[in-house]
Amino acid sequence: MKRKALTVATAALMAAGVAGAASAETAMRCSHQLPPAHTVAQVIDRWAAEVETLSGGEIDVQVFGADSLVGAKENIVATAKGDIECAFSVQFQWGKTLPIMTVTTAPYAFSDLNIWRNWDGSEAANFLEDKLRGKGVENVVWLFQTNSSVFTSNGKFLAAPADFAGMKVRGLAPAFDAGLGALGAAPTAIPGSEVYQALATGVLDGAMTGSDAAVSRKYYEVQDHFVVSPVISVYFHGYVNPKFYAGLSDTAKAALDEAGAKAAVWAVEAAEAGIASAPGDLEAKGAQVHIATDAENAAMEAAMRPAFDAAFQSDDPDSVKLLGLIDALRSGS
Repeated sequence: MKRKALTVATAALMAAGVAGAASAETAMRCSHQLPPAHTVAQVIDRWAAEVETLSGGEIDVQVFGADSLVGAKENIVATAKGDIECAFSVQFQWGKTLPIMTVTTAPYAFSDLNIWRNWDGSEAANFLEDKLRGKGVENVVWLFQTNSSVFTSNGKFLAAPADFAGMKVRGLAPAFDAGLGALGAAPTAIPGSEVYQALATGVLDGAMTGSDAAVSRKYYEVQDHFVVSPVISVYFHGYVNPKFYAGLSDTAKAALDEAGAKAAVWAVEAAEAGIASAPGDLEAKGAQVHIATDAENAAMEAAMRPAFDAAFQSDDPDSVKLLGLIDALRSGS
């Protein structure tokens, strides 16, 4: 597995075409938006090495992080078109293209870690993989990031609905942004890689991100108040170009399947460690940290959830089916 940092010009040259069939040491360029210190980026590196090992060297996984090959907003289209072989996206990036992928952004609804311990290979995961095929990508790995979020700001905690009035905050996806709007905030959807600069320059007043990402992306350098709350669950997933996948040998396909199953477990383990350490890590950097109380979480859910449900169209048959499949994962592993 080769980790590469490229200039924009070099990356553009590298992204020219995908071979229709795989051969010995087939290059699989994988693009993602995460910095090297991010827990999910580290799991991706581990997954890449495992794919190479299990495929007997047939797949040469080349990981390009931090938007060094393709930008976060372009990863899905670039992979579907065959400009690159592989990419990783967070669920928000499916937005209007496949809104059902954003189901776990329902405010305060998916904090149960059993959902993610039981996710890989589940009916819920298979259901979404079928939907992804319909959009031109073949999913190969699910990577849970966190069920612990932080609302960040300067000068005050964003702990109650009234605290958000007039705040320019990072948005995620249309349905979740409707919930932010119900708080009186003005959401703007921005990829994680661009939020630091937006906060530093005043384009945004505050943001919501995973508690672990607030540390790895150094939000504490540009924000001083952090409210930890189980607002949403965040996951990344890795996918490949279908023609590229079809050209792989059975051995290589089995390697992707086995490596994906292992990485799903590694991601939950890394997430649990990050969730436990993030509040203390933020405090060690000089940030003021508040752990939201049950009453505060309930007040936030009451304000946000009706607007989310209306925007998400929870009466849609596919959405109803997926919600039922996810509910079945809440029991112990």
